[in-house]
Amino acid sequence: MENVDEVSVLQGQVQRLQAEVSALQAQQQHGRRDGTLPLTGRLQDTLAEVCGGAGGEEALSRLREEVQELERDLHRQTELNGFSLSSCSSRSLQHGGGVLVQQLCIAGSCSELDFQVEFQLTSDLKEDQRCERKVTELNVVMDASDQQALSSFVSGVEESRDLLLFFRSLRTFSERCNDRRRTFQHFQEKYPAVVSLPGGCGSEVMTLHHPELPGCVLLVHWSVEVSREGGVTSELDLLTKIPETALQMDSRAVGGAAEAFQSLLRILGPEAALESLIQAISA
Repeated sequence: MENVDEVSVLQGQVQRLQAEVSALQAQQQHGRRDGTLPLTGRLQDTLAEVCGGAGGEEALSRLREEVQELERDLHRQTELNGFSLSSCSSRSLQHGGGVLVQQLCIAGSCSELDFQVEFQLTSDLKEDQRCERKVTELNVVMDASDQQALSSFVSGVEESRDLLLFFRSLRTFSERCNDRRRTFQHFQEKYPAVVSLPGGCGSEVMTLHHPELPGCVLLVHWSVEVSREGGVTSELDLLTKIPETALQMDSRAVGGAAEAFQSLLRILGPEAALESLIQAISA
């Protein structure tokens, strides 16, 4: 009797294991189908010819042309929108009853800003054949060096699950940072004796040194911030580092430098205002 009972227990365990293996195999096969890109049009016809063996060389030649055209189109899209994707993956979490829930992960860069976006996309097929899609969960990971300027914005986007706002504001933020980088680099190359960039071209600070007054330093602080709502703003400030002896001689001239610089900004704009400031120092 004991042997019979042990055999029954073992048979039950084997059946449960077989059921688990079947479920895992079905889930794996379903995940493969979800990750497959549907081919239509000329690509589908070409692959059918290649697999069928008829006119294989000609079909492969057309397939190469199709792939090259797709690569050129991807390059054009990258130049237009400023985003370059390095990876994209998806898997199905739920499929049934007219509802499809997918987990998607997109990683890439916008200029020099690296990002990774993970989100759940729920597709609900209505009775009138309309398909409603909405993002139900969103997680954004940014490079640590950009976290301070974007932390509040990223938190707001994750709460609102607004993917379009994230990509739109990220592109604007990247463009403003690129403007600052190009401007700083331009002045450093044009006035190497006056302009220095302690943190590199991508930093927020540019220092101006008077050739004949080594103790006097002007600091141009150019910050780019993104609000929680996605608004991107730039702010330039002029800070002074003057020896105590010079301040005692004439503190009014030093105190009015920041206000005069702000007036130049309003009238001339950033590049022309910085040019005027540098020329005044180097004269």
